[in-house]
Amino acid sequence: MKIAVASGKGGTGKSTVSVNLAYSLALREKVVLADCDVEEPNLHLFFDAEETEKEVKVPLPEFDMEKCTLCGDCARFCNYGALIVGKDKLLFLKEMCHSCGGCRILCPADAVSETEVSIGRILTSQPSENLTLITGILNIGEIKAPDVIKDVKKAAEKITGSQITILDSPPGTACSMVETVDSIDFSILVAESTPFGMHDIKLAAEVVKERNIPACIVINRSDGQDEVIEILSEEMNIPILMRIPFEKEIAEIQGNGEILSAHSEKYQKEFLALFDEIQKMAGGEA
Repeated sequence: MKIAVASGKGGTGKSTVSVNLAYSLALREKVVLADCDVEEPNLHLFFDAEETEKEVKVPLPEFDMEKCTLCGDCARFCNYGALIVGKDKLLFLKEMCHSCGGCRILCPADAVSETEVSIGRILTSQPSENLTLITGILNIGEIKAPDVIKDVKKAAEKITGSQITILDSPPGTACSMVETVDSIDFSILVAESTPFGMHDIKLAAEVVKERNIPACIVINRSDGQDEVIEILSEEMNIPILMRIPFEKEIAEIQGNGEILSAHSEKYQKEFLALFDEIQKMAGGEA
């Protein structure tokens, strides 16, 4: 079972839910926790474990200008505008390139080759016998977060012995979030009970609804006045399955880089109960 933990904005508590759910589940079975927030990963801060590293590379075209006739076929083919052909010059905008290889395939002068370029890293560690952590990191200055996320998900699939993968999604509803929730079984939408929180979680809910992904809501920092999220829950038919209270003790544990479920058997049970409800909604065993 693949579960993505998403939200419409940053700071709502995705990482809190992801790490506590994974930690609690790992007390009874094998779990993979994948940090797909590759522009600002933070799940590794909760664990102290040795990491192995692998580069993420993408193919980019190289142009032999001695062969190039400036015919413009490549630029006309490129839907992303990565190539501009003038009277005496070809411009390649690598940030716009999606590494499809089309320009190389159709070039009539055989002037295009490919080279691999590093855009990020994948770190893998094992904080406990049952828990594997995979962290994606996008290199500074790079913009191809979805490509790194794809490799994070591939790395998670290669971990043997685990049937549960928890994906910590980037905030928002842009390409990175959409890539994270692609081909998952369930989405946990983490919300905060404010007008902004309601507005942004609605956007995330619309994304998973559009993709026919079953979902639930977890309210973080709940002060007991959750009406705006409760109304949204009813309107979109997405149940609220858990509320994490707005308490100083919880904030202190999180602020110290520690895991709530490691301190509290009560929250271990609550996160396990959350997973059991998710299993029922997803329609099967994990």
